[in-house]
This record gives sequence, C-alpha cells and structure tokens, in this order.
Amino acid sequence: MSRSAAAHEGRENSPPSMANSALLRELPTTERGLRTRSALIAAARTVFERAGYLDTRLIDITKQAKCSAGTFYTYFSSKEEIFAAVLEIAQEDMMHPGMPHVADEDDPAAIVEASNRAYFEAYRRNAKLMGLLEQVANIDPEFRKLRQKRADAFIRRNARSIAALQERGLADTEVDPLLASRALSGMISRLAFGYYVTGDFAGEAGPVDLDELTATATRLWVNALRMPRS
Repeated sequence: MSRSAAAHEGRENSPPSMANSALLRELPTTERGLRTRSALIAAARTVFERAGYLDTRLIDITKQAKCSAGTFYTYFSSKEEIFAAVLEIAQEDMMHPGMPHVADEDDPAAIVEASNRAYFEAYRRNAKLMGLLEQVANIDPEFRKLRQKRADAFIRRNARSIAALQERGLADTEVDPLLASRALSGMISRLAFGYYVTGDFAGEAGPVDLDELTATATRLWVNALRMPRS
C-alpha cells in the first residue's frame, strides 16, 4: 500500500469527533497551564456524571477542582465548552461497536468476539458518562447530530468489513451490508446501555457477566451473517 493510500485509509477509519471543536480554544502553552486545564476537565466530568448536565453549575466544577472562578475562565468560557473538552478526551475510550478489517489468516468470528468484548468493557468503564450523553442528546440538537455522525462512521466501517467478508464467501451475501451493520451495531449498543446504564436488562439473578454478554451478542452477530466459526 502506498503512503498516500495508507493516509487515505487512515482518514476513512478515523471517526468524527463528538466534541464541538468550534467551542474549544487553543491549548495552554505551559506545563502548569496544561495541568490546570486537565484538572478542570477531570473535575467537570465528575460533576457532570454526578449531577447531570442540566443541573451542573460552574461553581460545582470549580469547587470540585479546588480553584477559583477566575481560573476557570482562564481556560473555558462556559459549561458548554468544558463539556466539549470532556468529550474530546473521553471519546476514544467510548468507541461504537467496530469490526476491523479481517485478514485472510484471521478467524472472522473471533474478531467479532474480541471487538464486542472491547466495546462492552469500554462501555462499562464509562457507564456514567454514556448515560450523560443520552441525556445531552435529548436536549441538544447539535450534539445529537455530532453523536449520530460519529455512530454512522462506525456503522459504515462495519459495513465495509461485512462486504469484504461477503466477497470472500465468509458472510451471507443476501443481506445488505449497510443495513446489516446498522441493525447489528444497534443491537450491541442498546445491550450495553441496558446493562450498564439503566440496568433494564438485568435478570432476576442480577446482571449477566461480561463473558456471557459477549458470547451471546457474538453468537447473534455471527449467526445473523452466517459466518463460519472455527
């Protein structure tokens, strides 16, 4: 693969940001400034997750960060801006279900299983923030668009992987890859939300453990696409 082709592929695989980058100002130029900004972002995430977006006040963030309002306004102009900064840092650990390109020597079902497990683990780590994102998406149309755009990028990536497997005879050729990707990715994300955010899908004996959740989700994904299993 040429350097230009590799760069193009990298851009294709890079999902858009959920953070409204237009709100963010330039990073501080000093180490002290960077540390203070990072401390404010960490404090803001704690408060957002605890109080919710609507009920979070700037005074709550500065109190959590143990700094003055003047310090806050040195780095951020509003609650909206610091929320965008929280997302910018956290979003790479909150990936939508993704199935990377499957090499010829790889087991496609094992790739799906590993991808699902990594997603559920990330969702569990960030469950409070994922619940917060659902809240913000319901009240902020601009954020809802950014979030959907990012999700669509992962859905298209999965669709390309499914189409490649179809060409190799490793997936059902009678399904539309984009529609299949949208359905399967949606299943995984709602499963994660139901288990780790709302608890709606917990059984009488309590939440299903990660191994069982991953195994069931993977079986449904693999069976839906009629993928071979080693």
